[in-house]
Amino acid sequence: MIKYVVGIIIVFAIIIFGLSEYLQPDDLSGCKASPSDNAKCQKVDAIVAVSGGDTNARTLEAVKLFKNGWSDKLIFSGAAQDKSGPSNAEAMKEIAISEGVPESSINIDEYSESTKQNAENAQTIFSKLNVKSVILVTSGYHQRRASLEFNKRTTNVTIINHPVSSDKDWSLWWWTTLRGWWLALSESVKIIIFYIVGIWV
Repeated sequence: MIKYVVGIIIVFAIIIFGLSEYLQPDDLSGCKASPSDNAKCQKVDAIVAVSGGDTNARTLEAVKLFKNGWSDKLIFSGAAQDKSGPSNAEAMKEIAISEGVPESSINIDEYSESTKQNAENAQTIFSKLNVKSVILVTSGYHQRRASLEFNKRTTNVTIINHPVSSDKDWSLWWWTTLRGWWLALSESVKIIIFYIVGIWV
């Protein structure tokens, strides 16, 4: 009986660890707060944050990177959730400006309603600004799928992953809540579908 319980605990721990590691890749995990000469920790052409989930946390993480010198450009992407109000991207822009980011450093995509569209519309901005490398910021549970979409739908752009470490939907303790499991499993299903059909709307 004890071996059975221990076995279940081990399997449960492996599942939690596996999902945590897979869903939220962080290419800056070995870097300091600011860029360095390390090949994996150098300044990029732009920082991209996509809306959804805890949009404020994603925005503030992108702003923090900007202030720490990772890039001179911010790109915010997301359509309005409430069509009668401003777009998510515009709201993100206003937050960044209130945090001291110059308006001239911000570009927005106000039309994306899915991760696929975030990537496609970002490519238009990348081409316009001659962007060849970006740090992609989103929530931890969403980072892997966002990375897959951006890598597939952008051209000649290096995508560097950097998820928000903790927001209102996701943290190190995601597995202790039903919402955490819902996000982890639903993202896993969407990733499987991405690999099967190459698209998730």
